[in-house]
Amino acid sequence: MPEITMPRLSDTMEDGVIIAWHKKIGDRVERGEVLAEIETDKAIMELEAYDAGILEHMLAGEGDRVPIGVPIAVIGDGSGTAPHSAPPAASTPAAAPKPEPASAPAPSAPAVRSNRPKASPLARKVADADGVDLATVAGSGPGGRIIRKDVDAAARRDETPAAPSQPANSAADEVPLTTLQRVAAKRLTESKQNAPHFYLTAAVDVTELLAFRKTVNDSLQAGGGPKVSVNDFIVRAVASALRNNPGVNVSFGGDTLLRHHGVHIGVAVAVDAGLVVPVVRDADRKTVSQIATETKEMAGRARIGKLRADEMSGGTFTISNLGMYGIEQFAAVINPPEAAILAVGAAADELRLIDGEVAARKILRLTLSADHRAIDGATGAIFLRDLTALLQNPLRIVT
Repeated sequence: MPEITMPRLSDTMEDGVIIAWHKKIGDRVERGEVLAEIETDKAIMELEAYDAGILEHMLAGEGDRVPIGVPIAVIGDGSGTAPHSAPPAASTPAAAPKPEPASAPAPSAPAVRSNRPKASPLARKVADADGVDLATVAGSGPGGRIIRKDVDAAARRDETPAAPSQPANSAADEVPLTTLQRVAAKRLTESKQNAPHFYLTAAVDVTELLAFRKTVNDSLQAGGGPKVSVNDFIVRAVASALRNNPGVNVSFGGDTLLRHHGVHIGVAVAVDAGLVVPVVRDADRKTVSQIATETKEMAGRARIGKLRADEMSGGTFTISNLGMYGIEQFAAVINPPEAAILAVGAAADELRLIDGEVAARKILRLTLSADHRAIDGATGAIFLRDLTALLQNPLRIVT
């Protein structure tokens, strides 16, 4: 019977963290059943069984980080004799032993470590940070192994202050990075180091857009339709501007410039584990209400880690909106391999001279970050000019 190995669940995945096992040793497994939840560099995804049988060996525990292709479990006929290869030591720190197969006794350990509780690496880090003594924690993982939720439960039960994990003169706690945070840190650092960013900012009068949005929402809700946000209008306007300015809908390819045929807009969404970017495909061919429905649905699944890998890949341009947090202006880091990203701030009241009269208007600032290897200043400026014109004449966005 086959070994279950850590699969490649995204195009940029190098390893994965086992978040939860849905089966235990001795359980019957049917083809297509969910065996475990895996945290990749993009989201938490389900690992399905490709063969039916009995789960005989679990070679990695919850919280373990395992490279692609390394065995994590074995499905057999229930006899416990299915062959399996041990995962390499690099897949998990040596201090955290793997759960032992149910069919075989645990190997003997040196006396100095014989009483050390079995725990996943993540559980050990959390226990150290929270001051939890693993010897007092009952494990609920494979083979009685202590996993993170056991440590969290013990910390909640403990009524005494947690022992400091840092020296007395330190005021910091070590918090392990999630896979999303770790990969984002690597990719965005590379983006800033490799792509020469330049920035263009435009102040957009969205007074008419806000009024138009209210009219559209009143009409849509009267008919049972979805409520649209300002960001939905911005996504549609950006898609139209990219269609008319293909020089911005590009990627730098070393000796070539890749001009994308499709306009696929990534919409940055903050989740507990970090930042994910679901992609609205062919956004220039969709209505504002279609974009609203799609982004709301994908954002909801993003927050519970249920986005598929293909829903977060293939973007040609990204929008990052921090207006809901009261941020009026900021510059975002380009999401490679794209060549540009648009940062959207909050609309704020400002005084403007309109037909010789001073009037209060709603002004929203957009900042375009562009890769100067692929986009020159004039190209970026024309794109931002056209986008501003669309947002200040909202009827053009929906026609």
